Amino acid sequence: MKPKYSTRGNFYRTNWQIRAPQVRVLDETGKQIDVLPIEKARELASQKGLDLVEIAAKANPPVVKIINFAKFKYLEKKKKKSETGKIQKGGELKEVYMTPFIGKEDFNTKIKRGKKFLDSGNKVKVGIKFKGRQNVHKEFGFDLLERFAQNLEEISQKDGEIKKAGSMIFMTLSPVKKKKTNEKQENQKQENEK
Repeated sequence: MKPKYSTRGNFYRTNWQIRAPQVRVLDETGKQIDVLPIEKARELASQKGLDLVEIAAKANPPVVKIINFAKFKYLEKKKKKSETGKIQKGGELKEVYMTPFIGKEDFNTKIKRGKKFLDSGNKVKVGIKFKGRQNVHKEFGFDLLERFAQNLEEISQKDGEIKKAGSMIFMTLSPVKKKKTNEKQENQKQENEK
């Protein structure tokens, strides 16, 4: 039998690549069969027309599973994809920083950037950096953060209160999902107007 191996991700020893003299054998469902000599485990897999795949090499004795290796690789890939999908689903944390005495146009640019991040499904951490004498007037920073949140209140919500960290204050905004019922109502209004 030709040895099979994974070309991407984790490397799994299969069939003749497994070198341990004794192995703990699991069947296709994950149920433990027994601790067997490697020759006997290979013979058992061969009789079933399946592969012997080492899934826990560092265990004592190593754990092997009798399974179709191609199906095993497919399930591993699917599992990895679903895990990365879960991570991406929540979105990343994007950051927007300002100074407490930011100009009007610069502020509008930061609002547009925050809106773009929120529309992409990401959370936005908005921070105000204070330098030197600006530390005396932190109230300007709190007002600025409140204005920022008000400008984006239709598409976001605050996660907790404004927090202080050294010479910075910051808040986090999360995107708000539009309710489907509102969309349906808008579509019905448009159809009624036609």
